[in-house]
Amino acid sequence: MLPPVARQKIQAWIRSRHLICSGNFFIFETLDYSAIERFEDCISSLGGTLISVESLKKVWMGNHRQVILYHAKASLHTPHHDLKQYWFKYGAFHTRFDLNV
Repeated sequence: MLPPVARQKIQAWIRSRHLICSGNFFIFETLDYSAIERFEDCISSLGGTLISVESLKKVWMGNHRQVILYHAKASLHTPHHDLKQYWFKYGAFHTRFDLNV
């Protein structure tokens, strides 16, 4: 994946509150594991690394269906990216799957 395309995808995930920044790490939460694979492609094309992927909990979708919430942690500590500044401007301190909000 080309870096400009990867940057646009990461910015879209920031705006949709799937991706937050915590210190030097980017934390991505989704219900779709293929989105984790796309996130890994984006991070690696920008020079970062995916650190871990965990399944946090099961989330109810309707009355009869549960899906797994995945939590991915990545490091993108390169000085020429200003994605952290973009997160400050358009992002949030919690993801869309946090129950405390």
